[in-house]
Amino acid sequence: MSENRFNDVPFDSPIEPVRLQIDSKIKFNCYPGISCFNACCKQADITLAPYDIIRLKNRLGMTSTEFLKKHTVPFELDASGMPGVKMRTTDDEPVCLFMDEEKGCTVYEDRPTACRYYPVALLSSRKSDEYHDEQHYALVQESHCMGHKEDRELTVAEYRKEQQVEEFDELNRDYYRIILKKKSAGPAIGNPSPTSFQFFFLVSYDTDRFRQFLNSPNFLNVYDIPAEEFERIDNDDVERMKFGYRLLKQVLFGEQSIPLKEGAYDKRMEERKEILEARRELERKLAQEKDPIDEYIQD
Repeated sequence: MSENRFNDVPFDSPIEPVRLQIDSKIKFNCYPGISCFNACCKQADITLAPYDIIRLKNRLGMTSTEFLKKHTVPFELDASGMPGVKMRTTDDEPVCLFMDEEKGCTVYEDRPTACRYYPVALLSSRKSDEYHDEQHYALVQESHCMGHKEDRELTVAEYRKEQQVEEFDELNRDYYRIILKKKSAGPAIGNPSPTSFQFFFLVSYDTDRFRQFLNSPNFLNVYDIPAEEFERIDNDDVERMKFGYRLLKQVLFGEQSIPLKEGAYDKRMEERKEILEARRELERKLAQEKDPIDEYIQD
């Protein structure tokens, strides 16, 4: 089989099993007035990345915690239970809550990455013995979409620029790398605990609660962060997101990029010895019971 084909695309998948490069050409156009306008929004299955949530919650004037409760549903990214979030849809049909029959997308300027890419699929892969990830593209052809019949041809690169997706890709890249590294490392990093998953959820998706965590004595007494850097992290959602990626890599994979205060970690571990042992016992029980991921979003 050609190297330009994907071997793991399901037979009934709308994704064409042909790998597209950045300079590959596609035929597609979408605009108000096309016969299928809003059809894709009525069959919504949108996974959100961290920067998507920041853009949307700021657009709506909400905290990230409020946005997660009102506009998302949790799901598992993989078989081990790594948490992800999807856009909430109407109960009877998977219709996007931000879709207007006449106007289309009511949050268009801040729409998620997946919406910007459609009908192009972004596919990332990473070999277990390599640090860098590879990005490839494929075309999604669904029966309801008439955009493929439009007489307009452009490259994947031109489409990405037109849809202003480059900023989203850049700011979400480390998030995807963390997920890929966890998947490709497998048993090499052990089975993440429920507490690790809760921390991943907090850092990745709930940036306003993450800010509260960063301002807690438990964090400030352990990590040695210059005042000027901490002020940027504290006041800027994007800077906090970038710092969160570094913290996740340090906590999950032992990549030491954030200095610790001298002796602070050992002191904290000693103080919390009994608490940690009780937590480990609870985690063992939770692992056996497979607690639902919905508990990551607290009332």
